Amino acid sequence: MGKSKVLVVGGTGYIGKRIVEASLKQGHETYVLQRPEIGLDIDKLQILLSFKKKGARLVEGSFSDHQSLVDAVKLVDVVICAMSGAHIRSHNILLQVKLVDAIKEAGNVKAKFEKTKEGAREATKRQNCPVDYWVERFLPSEFGMDPARMQDALEPGRVTFDEKMVVRKAIESANIPFTYVSANCFGGYFVGNLCQLGTLTPPKQNVTLYGDGNVKAIFLDEDDVATYTIKTIDDPRTLNKIVYLRPPENILSQSELIATWENLTGKELNKHSMSGEEFLGLMKGLDLAQRVGVGHFYHIFYEGCLTNFEVGDEEEASKLYPDVEYVRMVDYVKLYL
Repeated sequence: MGKSKVLVVGGTGYIGKRIVEASLKQGHETYVLQRPEIGLDIDKLQILLSFKKKGARLVEGSFSDHQSLVDAVKLVDVVICAMSGAHIRSHNILLQVKLVDAIKEAGNVKAKFEKTKEGAREATKRQNCPVDYWVERFLPSEFGMDPARMQDALEPGRVTFDEKMVVRKAIESANIPFTYVSANCFGGYFVGNLCQLGTLTPPKQNVTLYGDGNVKAIFLDEDDVATYTIKTIDDPRTLNKIVYLRPPENILSQSELIATWENLTGKELNKHSMSGEEFLGLMKGLDLAQRVGVGHFYHIFYEGCLTNFEVGDEEEASKLYPDVEYVRMVDYVKLYL
């Protein structure tokens, strides 16, 4: 069985560029959408050209040009969208509905796995195609908390989850087979700063504990997120599933993360505990992006939204792919020494 051809949308972004690299590394014929909106952004252009040197194919397409998206989708078997949903960067989640429309029209995004005869007959009825024609697979831009579990999230941060659910509904209403990747906390945003708001580097003397600091969260190396994501695309076990990234040694509390840093540096930080009420009070006077961030931090470090449930009938990546030597956070944080 050959490997799927992959189109990455948002391939110059924080996680998207890693997904492109992982796709190439795992031997997939990889296409990256090159949007004319790139304009004079030389950094993004250089990233795209670096992919081209490594064997990726650049394909022009724009969200303002439906046919260009359809033409891009027709080149591949699997579409992965990694457009930003973070308010501190850019917020493009609902643009994916246009991508869903293009996938519907193209009708040929295929996930490669052996069907049962019954499944093949059903695919034939739906797509009016030969029995050996493969079904579709789309991975939308998720990669954080599972939005289906965040229906009671605080405003204004709830908009992130609501919009991701709009995209999910569009995908499922169109009968486009999918995989949703829930990647929890990226190390670059949560580990190097010991989970402190407003900085990306470790505190020198004082550190704020959220409550008692003992609520468990899940932290991921960004390259590992990309590796796991690409591994799902040809795997029948992940079709129409949520795949949670929960590498067991990276399920840590904030206190454990701080202790790891203190052991590495040999220096104890001054700790100040902040109650949930005090923490939410920080929202006053902040701009929208900052208030969204405060709300998300609250759900993670006070409510434990990443670890307060069982995976159940969905899938967990480190169990599916035990061959992946994922980066432990004790090693990740060494980068900041």
